[in-house]
Amino acid sequence: MRWLWIDKFLEFRSGEFAKAVKNVSMAEDQLRDHFPGYPVMPSSLIIEGMAQTGGILAGEAQDFKNMVVLAKLSRVDLTDIALPGDQLTYETKIVELRDEGSVVEAKAFVNGRPLATAEIAFGHVDRSAGSELLNNRYESYRQDMMHVLGVPQRTAT
Repeated sequence: MRWLWIDKFLEFRSGEFAKAVKNVSMAEDQLRDHFPGYPVMPSSLIIEGMAQTGGILAGEAQDFKNMVVLAKLSRVDLTDIALPGDQLTYETKIVELRDEGSVVEAKAFVNGRPLATAEIAFGHVDRSAGSELLNNRYESYRQDMMHVLGVPQRTAT
């Protein structure tokens, strides 16, 4: 099972910047249990949404030649909460991009208000180092993300 914490991209500048949204819905299982009687989007999933936005940006910048793996949260600051009915907006920009890894600055907003900031580091793992099953799952995930989320095909600038 895949957990996608973004619904679509609003803006995508290859190798530079991505802006995505997530609509928080009471239909999501995690809100039933966190917290009973007062559903709140778990902070860890907000961070995961920022990481998915930044990871797709970093992976696409290098034509997904490597698997992009969350390596480190260097800094995370949360200043608000998200409730059912809210819309989260994630903005990420690449700070550093190398073959072996990348760093993005990420911001999250809830209904336009600041919600969180983070510096997120990713490791780029050579796809040949993984098993065939892992590579097939990664490729399937990559294709789904590019198609479902409407990430445009990379164009030369």
